[in-house]
Amino acid sequence: MNESEVLTRVESGVGRITLNRPKALHALNRDMCEAMTAALLAWRADETVKSVLIDHSGERGFCAGGDIRMIAESGAGDASEAKAFFLSEYRLNHLMFEYPKPITAIVDGIVMGGGVGISEPAEVRIATERTTYAMPETGIGLFPDVGGGWFLSRLPGQTGVWLALTGARLKAADTVFLGIHSHYLPSDAVEAFKAILAADPAHPADVADGLEADPGEAPVEAHLEAIDRLFAFDTVEEIFAALEADGSDWALAQLAVLKTKSPQSMKVTLRQLRTGAGLASFADNMAMEYRLGGRVVRSHDFQEGVRAVIVDKDNTPNWSPAELSGVTDAMVEALFAPLPADREWSPLP
Repeated sequence: MNESEVLTRVESGVGRITLNRPKALHALNRDMCEAMTAALLAWRADETVKSVLIDHSGERGFCAGGDIRMIAESGAGDASEAKAFFLSEYRLNHLMFEYPKPITAIVDGIVMGGGVGISEPAEVRIATERTTYAMPETGIGLFPDVGGGWFLSRLPGQTGVWLALTGARLKAADTVFLGIHSHYLPSDAVEAFKAILAADPAHPADVADGLEADPGEAPVEAHLEAIDRLFAFDTVEEIFAALEADGSDWALAQLAVLKTKSPQSMKVTLRQLRTGAGLASFADNMAMEYRLGGRVVRSHDFQEGVRAVIVDKDNTPNWSPAELSGVTDAMVEALFAPLPADREWSPLP
């Protein structure tokens, strides 16, 4: 029996979306994005639906990202399937960002990549003690898409740049402290949240406020000054130099992590966040990321990163260029270049 990978229904005034692909940690594919989009469009003008709730089946994680194997296989060819996926996924991200009704995402477990894209636009973003958040794309030759250029660049200070370049993993104390997630609830309080929301479906933020707990001290707080000072530059070379010159254990640990990442990805990502910070609309950001996505998935580093991390799992990618100095401004510029007008990304009509 083939159960749907996304379950949608309306219960007590709440439009319910449940990710239901547990064996793949609910990694998103095009069909899942289109099912979520169809439900959101149906509920947008439905006066009986007061808010939307996104959660997942099983206990292993909210959403580990997109279907990377499919994207890599498509990128090894003409990338048409990957581009179709990005078009659908980014339109879903934008639909959620502009949605006229409150959306709640219960981010209970792993949330990375595509999972961030369907939770960050939500008004209420609930983390639990099981939450692990990361944008680890530079480790597979990609970049933090699904709105990363917008959301990460608007985190406090330079924390978004640090997260995007290093792929650092955060637990709930840090994500709530930085504003990535809006509330912390112990996982055993999630059912109570859903029950109270059923009685007051129009005001999920008030319900979450009433149940909110303390996630504890945020480990990242001790490093904010260093992050803001050492990741404030507009070139990756300057960030490397600043970390090396600082010489603290923490700075050298960050440098060691960065030296394992794709040089091309790091340069693309830094440019993406610096550009995203100045864009006027989320749609403009998604158009930028769509241009990048269709090109980067065909690059050597993405193909090699997926091979090393996901297929062969030897975790020894051979990046090319292997050094930052080999990634020229012209190479980066070409990845960001506009597409022909008829091939640019656009929001849903």
